[in-house]
Amino acid sequence: MKKDLRIIKTQESLRHALLSLLKTKSIETITIAELCRLAQINRGTFYLHYKDVHEVFKEYLDVIVEDLRKSYEEPYYKTNYKIKDITADMIKIFHHVKKYQDFYQIIFDERIPMMYYYLLFDTVRTFMRDSIEEGLLTSQPDLQVDYLISYQTNAILGILIEWHRQEYKTSIKELNMQLITIVSLHNPIRMHGND
Repeated sequence: MKKDLRIIKTQESLRHALLSLLKTKSIETITIAELCRLAQINRGTFYLHYKDVHEVFKEYLDVIVEDLRKSYEEPYYKTNYKIKDITADMIKIFHHVKKYQDFYQIIFDERIPMMYYYLLFDTVRTFMRDSIEEGLLTSQPDLQVDYLISYQTNAILGILIEWHRQEYKTSIKELNMQLITIVSLHNPIRMHGND
């Protein structure tokens, strides 16, 4: 069943207003009144859909994360989970970030509380866990899965943060090529004393 266009417009207005306010304020200091004023909706309409400002943020985060999950998984589905068969044009994660750039600019801003980053980190970590191959776990009995998942999550988010620091100037095509190059490296970092 299709969602009512008025509901969609209300949600979009609230999300846009929330992103605007989050550029200058923490979520804890944003009131429903100022969010409604900026979104140009009345409080009664707000309360039909949400109980507080956090719920607006959480719903928007859910929408973004679901799109991120699809973007992350798409090349794996296309290659039947054969990483070596992934090509740069199959990678969609940077398209996703560009689509939601206003959101990511807030999440990755150094002045913004880390709680937003950790919300994203924990969510990405969840679908990273789902993508771990069982064969890897049985072939590496000493491997502690939580460390592997955190490493992979931080690797992806680290690339996104670097793109943010460079003000999203690097093209998506170039980032896709960089990611393919990075993933294809066997041991990119050599520790001192292991030469």
